Amino acid sequence: MSKTRMITLILVLAMLCALAFSGCSKQEESTEPADTETEAEAETETKEETVIDYMVLVNQQSPLPDGWEEALDLTTITNSVGDEVQTESKAYEAYLALKEAVEKDLEGYEKGEVRLELDSAYRSVAAQQKIVDDFTEKYGEDYVKKYVAVPGYSEHHTGLALDLYFTIDGKDVYENEDLVQYPDIWDAVHARLPEFGFILRFPKDGEAVTGYAYEPWHIRYLDDPEIAKEITDKGLTLEEYLSE
Repeated sequence: MSKTRMITLILVLAMLCALAFSGCSKQEESTEPADTETEAEAETETKEETVIDYMVLVNQQSPLPDGWEEALDLTTITNSVGDEVQTESKAYEAYLALKEAVEKDLEGYEKGEVRLELDSAYRSVAAQQKIVDDFTEKYGEDYVKKYVAVPGYSEHHTGLALDLYFTIDGKDVYENEDLVQYPDIWDAVHARLPEFGFILRFPKDGEAVTGYAYEPWHIRYLDDPEIAKEITDKGLTLEEYLSE
Protein backbone atom coordinates (compact mmCIF):
# COMPACT_ATOMS: atom_id res chain seq x y z
CA MET A 1 0.00 0.00 0.00
CA SER A 2 1.30 3.40 -0.93
CA LYS A 3 2.14 5.94 1.70
CA THR A 4 -0.57 8.30 0.40
CA ARG A 5 -3.31 5.65 0.55
CA MET A 6 -2.26 4.67 4.06
CA ILE A 7 -2.50 8.25 5.30
CA THR A 8 -5.95 8.60 3.70
CA LEU A 9 -7.17 5.38 5.36
CA ILE A 10 -5.92 6.53 8.76
CA LEU A 11 -7.77 9.85 8.40
CA VAL A 12 -11.00 8.11 7.41
CA LEU A 13 -10.82 5.76 10.42
CA ALA A 14 -10.12 8.70 12.74
CA MET A 15 -13.16 10.56 11.42
CA LEU A 16 -15.40 7.49 11.90
CA CYS A 17 -14.22 7.05 15.49
CA ALA A 18 -14.83 10.73 16.22
CA LEU A 19 -18.39 10.54 14.85
CA ALA A 20 -19.17 7.41 16.87
CA PHE A 21 -17.89 9.02 20.10
CA SER A 22 -19.86 12.19 19.41
CA GLY A 23 -23.07 10.22 18.89
CA CYS A 24 -22.67 8.39 22.20
CA SER A 25 -22.07 11.63 24.06
CA LYS A 26 -25.18 13.28 22.64
CA GLN A 27 -27.34 10.27 23.45
CA GLU A 28 -26.17 10.27 27.06
CA GLU A 29 -26.76 14.01 27.40
CA SER A 30 -30.28 13.77 25.99
CA THR A 31 -31.43 11.18 28.56
CA GLU A 32 -30.22 12.96 31.71
CA PRO A 33 -32.44 16.08 31.47
CA ALA A 34 -35.50 13.90 30.80
CA ASP A 35 -34.84 11.87 33.99
CA THR A 36 -34.25 15.05 36.01
CA GLU A 37 -37.47 16.62 34.74
CA THR A 38 -39.47 13.52 35.63
CA GLU A 39 -38.09 13.51 39.19
CA ALA A 40 -38.86 17.22 39.58
CA GLU A 41 -42.44 16.73 38.38
CA ALA A 42 -42.95 13.82 40.78
CA GLU A 43 -41.60 15.89 43.69
CA THR A 44 -43.93 18.79 42.79
CA GLU A 45 -46.94 16.49 42.62
CA THR A 46 -46.08 15.03 46.04
CA LYS A 47 -45.82 18.51 47.58
CA GLU A 48 -49.13 19.57 46.05
CA GLU A 49 -50.82 16.50 47.50
CA THR A 50 -49.64 17.35 51.03
CA VAL A 51 -50.73 21.01 51.07
CA ILE A 52 -53.78 21.78 53.18
CA ASP A 53 -56.08 24.79 52.88
CA TYR A 54 -56.02 26.71 56.15
CA MET A 55 -59.18 28.56 55.10
CA VAL A 56 -61.15 25.35 54.62
CA LEU A 57 -64.80 25.48 55.72
CA VAL A 58 -66.11 22.45 57.59
CA ASN A 59 -69.53 22.91 59.15
CA GLN A 60 -72.98 21.35 59.32
CA GLN A 61 -73.35 21.60 55.54
CA SER A 62 -69.73 21.10 54.42
CA PRO A 63 -67.95 17.83 55.26
CA LEU A 64 -64.23 17.30 55.61
CA PRO A 65 -62.59 17.23 52.14
CA ASP A 66 -61.42 13.89 50.81
CA GLY A 67 -57.77 13.10 51.50
CA TRP A 68 -57.47 15.72 54.23
CA GLU A 69 -56.38 13.39 57.02
CA GLU A 70 -53.70 11.81 54.83
CA ALA A 71 -52.17 15.26 54.22
CA LEU A 72 -52.29 16.33 57.86
CA ASP A 73 -49.07 16.83 59.83
CA LEU A 74 -49.94 16.38 63.50
CA THR A 75 -48.16 17.22 66.75
CA THR A 76 -49.08 15.14 69.80
CA ILE A 77 -48.92 16.40 73.40
CA THR A 78 -50.29 15.40 76.80
CA ASN A 79 -52.30 18.03 78.68
CA SER A 80 -52.56 18.72 82.42
CA VAL A 81 -55.26 16.08 82.99
CA GLY A 82 -53.27 13.40 81.19
CA ASP A 83 -55.22 13.39 77.92
CA GLU A 84 -53.36 12.99 74.64
CA VAL A 85 -54.14 15.82 72.20
CA GLN A 86 -53.20 16.01 68.52
CA THR A 87 -53.05 19.33 66.66
CA GLU A 88 -52.04 20.34 63.13
CA SER A 89 -48.38 21.19 63.62
CA LYS A 90 -48.42 24.79 62.40
CA ALA A 91 -51.55 25.52 64.43
CA TYR A 92 -49.85 24.08 67.50
CA GLU A 93 -46.84 26.39 67.12
CA ALA A 94 -49.22 29.36 66.87
CA TYR A 95 -51.09 28.13 69.95
CA LEU A 96 -47.86 28.07 71.96
CA ALA A 97 -47.21 31.72 71.05
CA LEU A 98 -50.81 32.60 71.96
CA LYS A 99 -50.51 30.75 75.26
CA GLU A 100 -47.34 32.63 76.20
CA ALA A 101 -48.90 36.02 75.40
CA VAL A 102 -52.16 35.36 77.26
CA GLU A 103 -50.46 33.99 80.35
CA LYS A 104 -48.25 37.06 80.47
CA ASP A 105 -51.33 39.32 80.15
CA LEU A 106 -52.97 37.48 83.06
CA GLU A 107 -50.02 37.75 85.42
CA GLY A 108 -51.34 39.02 88.73
CA TYR A 109 -54.86 37.65 88.08
CA GLU A 110 -56.72 38.01 91.36
CA LYS A 111 -57.78 34.36 91.56
CA GLY A 112 -54.33 32.93 90.96
CA GLU A 113 -51.85 31.98 88.26
CA VAL A 114 -53.57 31.13 84.97
CA ARG A 115 -52.19 28.59 82.49
CA LEU A 116 -53.85 27.80 79.16
CA GLU A 117 -54.26 24.15 78.18
CA LEU A 118 -55.50 22.19 75.18
CA ASP A 119 -58.65 20.18 75.78
CA SER A 120 -58.92 18.81 72.24
CA ALA A 121 -58.02 19.60 68.65
CA TYR A 122 -57.87 16.90 65.96
CA ARG A 123 -60.54 14.22 66.28
CA SER A 124 -61.21 11.24 64.06
CA VAL A 125 -64.77 10.50 62.98
CA ALA A 126 -64.91 7.64 65.51
CA ALA A 127 -63.75 9.93 68.33
CA GLN A 128 -66.41 12.47 67.38
CA GLN A 129 -69.10 9.80 67.56
CA LYS A 130 -67.97 8.89 71.07
CA ILE A 131 -68.28 12.53 72.13
CA VAL A 132 -71.81 12.65 70.72
CA ASP A 133 -72.71 9.53 72.69
CA ASP A 134 -71.08 10.71 75.93
CA PHE A 135 -72.53 14.23 75.79
CA THR A 136 -76.00 12.93 74.94
CA GLU A 137 -75.90 10.79 78.06
CA LYS A 138 -74.45 13.58 80.21
CA TYR A 139 -76.23 16.71 78.91
CA GLY A 140 -79.09 15.50 76.70
CA GLU A 141 -79.92 15.69 72.99
CA ASP A 142 -80.80 19.40 72.95
CA TYR A 143 -77.36 20.30 74.31
CA VAL A 144 -75.63 18.07 71.76
CA LYS A 145 -77.50 19.70 68.86
CA LYS A 146 -76.21 23.10 69.97
CA TYR A 147 -72.63 22.24 70.84
CA VAL A 148 -71.54 19.01 69.16
CA ALA A 149 -70.99 18.41 65.44
CA VAL A 150 -72.23 15.41 63.51
CA PRO A 151 -69.32 13.00 62.88
CA GLY A 152 -67.73 13.77 59.51
CA TYR A 153 -68.88 17.40 59.72
CA SER A 154 -66.83 18.49 62.72
CA GLU A 155 -64.26 21.23 62.30
CA HIS A 156 -62.10 19.25 64.72
CA HIS A 157 -61.43 16.74 61.94
CA THR A 158 -59.24 19.43 60.30
CA GLY A 159 -56.81 19.64 63.24
CA LEU A 160 -57.15 23.44 62.98
CA ALA A 161 -59.91 23.84 65.59
CA LEU A 162 -58.71 23.96 69.20
CA ASP A 163 -60.76 23.71 72.37
CA LEU A 164 -59.07 25.42 75.30
CA TYR A 165 -59.35 25.16 79.06
CA PHE A 166 -57.14 26.54 81.80
CA THR A 167 -55.72 25.96 85.23
CA ILE A 168 -55.84 28.44 88.11
CA ASP A 169 -53.03 27.92 90.63
CA GLY A 170 -52.65 24.38 89.27
CA LYS A 171 -56.35 23.51 89.59
CA ASP A 172 -57.98 22.40 86.34
CA VAL A 173 -61.02 24.34 85.18
CA TYR A 174 -62.15 21.82 82.63
CA GLU A 175 -65.91 21.31 82.38
CA ASN A 176 -67.90 23.58 80.06
CA GLU A 177 -70.24 24.73 82.80
CA ASP A 178 -67.21 25.84 84.87
CA LEU A 179 -65.35 27.46 81.98
CA VAL A 180 -68.16 29.90 81.23
CA GLN A 181 -67.83 31.29 84.77
CA TYR A 182 -64.61 33.13 83.81
CA PRO A 183 -65.52 35.71 81.14
CA ASP A 184 -62.56 37.89 82.14
CA ILE A 185 -60.11 35.12 81.23
CA TRP A 186 -61.83 34.50 77.92
CA ASP A 187 -61.76 38.22 77.16
CA ALA A 188 -57.97 38.11 77.56
CA VAL A 189 -57.74 35.07 75.28
CA HIS A 190 -60.01 36.50 72.57
CA ALA A 191 -58.17 39.81 72.51
CA ARG A 192 -54.97 38.03 71.49
CA LEU A 193 -56.37 35.59 68.91
CA PRO A 194 -55.97 37.57 65.64
CA GLU A 195 -52.28 38.40 65.99
CA PHE A 196 -51.48 34.69 66.02
CA GLY A 197 -53.81 33.80 63.14
CA PHE A 198 -56.78 32.58 65.21
CA ILE A 199 -60.45 33.56 65.34
CA LEU A 200 -63.22 32.80 67.81
CA ARG A 201 -65.10 30.28 65.71
CA PHE A 202 -68.53 30.40 67.38
CA PRO A 203 -69.02 33.98 68.61
CA LYS A 204 -71.94 35.47 70.47
CA ASP A 205 -74.96 36.14 68.24
CA GLY A 206 -73.47 33.89 65.54
CA GLU A 207 -75.66 30.84 66.08
CA ALA A 208 -78.01 31.65 63.19
CA VAL A 209 -75.05 31.45 60.80
CA THR A 210 -72.78 28.80 62.35
CA GLY A 211 -75.49 26.57 63.77
CA TYR A 212 -73.75 26.49 67.15
CA ALA A 213 -74.17 28.49 70.33
CA TYR A 214 -71.41 30.69 71.73
CA GLU A 215 -68.31 28.69 72.72
CA PRO A 216 -65.60 30.88 74.27
CA TRP A 217 -63.15 27.96 74.29
CA HIS A 218 -63.38 26.99 70.60
CA ILE A 219 -60.81 28.80 68.43
CA ARG A 220 -59.83 28.24 64.81
CA TYR A 221 -56.43 28.65 63.14
CA LEU A 222 -56.38 30.43 59.74
CA ASP A 223 -52.61 30.89 59.27
CA ASP A 224 -53.16 34.56 58.36
CA PRO A 225 -53.21 37.25 61.08
CA GLU A 226 -54.52 39.90 58.68
CA ILE A 227 -57.56 37.83 57.71
CA ALA A 228 -58.11 36.84 61.35
CA LYS A 229 -58.03 40.52 62.35
CA GLU A 230 -60.45 41.50 59.59
CA ILE A 231 -62.93 38.80 60.62
CA THR A 232 -62.65 39.79 64.27
CA ASP A 233 -62.86 43.55 63.70
CA LYS A 234 -65.92 43.21 61.48
CA GLY A 235 -67.63 40.80 63.88
CA LEU A 236 -68.00 38.15 61.16
CA THR A 237 -68.21 34.39 61.28
CA LEU A 238 -65.96 32.35 59.00
CA GLU A 239 -69.01 31.53 56.87
CA GLU A 240 -69.81 35.21 56.40
CA TYR A 241 -66.23 36.10 55.52
CA LEU A 242 -65.94 33.35 52.92
CA SER A 243 -69.29 34.25 51.37
CA GLU A 244 -68.04 37.82 50.82
